Amino acid sequence: MEIDKAIKECDDRRLKTKYNSAIYVIQRALALYSIEEVALSFNGGKDSTVLLHLLRAGCFLHKGEQSCSNGGVKYFPMRTIYFECPSAFPEINSFTYDTANTYGLQLDIIRSDFKSGLEDLLKSKPIKAIFLGVRIGDPTAVGQEQFSPSSVGWPPFMRVNPILDWSYRDVWAFLLTCKVQYCSLYDQGYTSIGSIYDTVPNALLSINNSSDNKEVFRPAYLLSDGRLERAGRAKKLSSSVRGHQSAVMNGLDGVGLHGSSLLMSSAIAVGDEILFGTVEDQIGPSLCRKLHSIGWSVSQTAVVRNDIDAVAEEVERRQSTDDMVFMYGGVGPLHSDVTLAGVAKAFAVRLAPDEEFEEYLKHLIGDQCTGDRNEMALLPEGITELLHHEKLIVPLIKCKNVIILTATNILELDEQWNCLIELMRSDGALATMQPFVSKHLTTNLTDVEIAQPLSKLCLEFPDLFIGCRRKSRTEPVIIYFEGKDQDRIQSAIEALCKKFHPGAFVEINSS
Repeated sequence: MEIDKAIKECDDRRLKTKYNSAIYVIQRALALYSIEEVALSFNGGKDSTVLLHLLRAGCFLHKGEQSCSNGGVKYFPMRTIYFECPSAFPEINSFTYDTANTYGLQLDIIRSDFKSGLEDLLKSKPIKAIFLGVRIGDPTAVGQEQFSPSSVGWPPFMRVNPILDWSYRDVWAFLLTCKVQYCSLYDQGYTSIGSIYDTVPNALLSINNSSDNKEVFRPAYLLSDGRLERAGRAKKLSSSVRGHQSAVMNGLDGVGLHGSSLLMSSAIAVGDEILFGTVEDQIGPSLCRKLHSIGWSVSQTAVVRNDIDAVAEEVERRQSTDDMVFMYGGVGPLHSDVTLAGVAKAFAVRLAPDEEFEEYLKHLIGDQCTGDRNEMALLPEGITELLHHEKLIVPLIKCKNVIILTATNILELDEQWNCLIELMRSDGALATMQPFVSKHLTTNLTDVEIAQPLSKLCLEFPDLFIGCRRKSRTEPVIIYFEGKDQDRIQSAIEALCKKFHPGAFVEINSS
């Protein structure tokens, strides 16, 4: 069988591993279900094309050469479901029907909406399992395993995902190694194909052509960074910018002065050593200062145990109320490194291998990184974005509105923070807001004397943070005013001074 032969003769060890794993899943499914009870969902894209040829090989290997004596290449006995959509590219439709003719596919064409069409098909045919070309990172892949029952509200069937852990690189390695036909759009710069309304060639493959004004694109298999596979799809606004309605605090009720949004953040440290008092947390205070310097407010800092449930509970609480959550500590291969597992649990997804992150780790730690089973390369599935910067050896990890820092000291934090600002400023996810300004006063008045006037002042100036602190119980009280409008702060100070005798308060350096 030409597919199996091409893989066995190639020198790509990773592709061989992926192929063997996919074939095993296919053979397991064919052992559980008869050929009449399974179907292939084919959409003409690169992933379903890979799946088609894997199934051809899997069927051949499962039944044996004698059972596939009907022509091998020409005959494929499995029922194939194709959803013919009015907004599909003509090239996708043409490729699908050409492929059906080439391999003798038994096409069941659905022209209604997919769900109702599938319901009708499953009522009329004995289909119990459907092979899907879903890969980790696809919007529909979250929560799926290699064998996953259909979702609630859908007709019952088993979803079989042989290439769930395949990367963009793996897909193209297979197609090129096996020399099989694929849709012509991929040679025109399309890297992920949806409808004609939301798909354009990937700009990263654009070629400058000075001879004419026509834009030219390189083939999809030349895209070097598989994470940017969907860069040609229509984009939505970042959820972190849309954010959540910030909680009302001492003033600053979610909208700052001059119409600037007040963005809320929080910091979560993971580490028993901090709770035991054996290590002093220096990263948290420094991170708060950095956030404050770009106009973000910090709603809370927390330290949690090296426990998956403890991490998940805190992340779930903070990510639902804050625009951005920063985490540090608990990242690595040790038994106590539970941060990523906790984040995955908070978002109700599993940890899954990430090929791009694994490649970084292999470059960093060489032979100590043990291939596909490397636990450090397991990241929360379907929600992870790797933030690359030339100054970072390993990219930072962003899971929706949670950013996971790997810094272990102030110097490392400084470097990661500078890279983060540079990376995220362009898309607005970590926008630099109107900065805070502050003034500090000191007084020899007693706490009892100033308590009630300060309480009333907070009501008069709800847009300011007004607080008190002492360096020691024997030293004067320090009153601080924080906000985004210098004039408002000055007005609050004047209002306070009018309540007491002249000279009762002295302005001091805010440091």
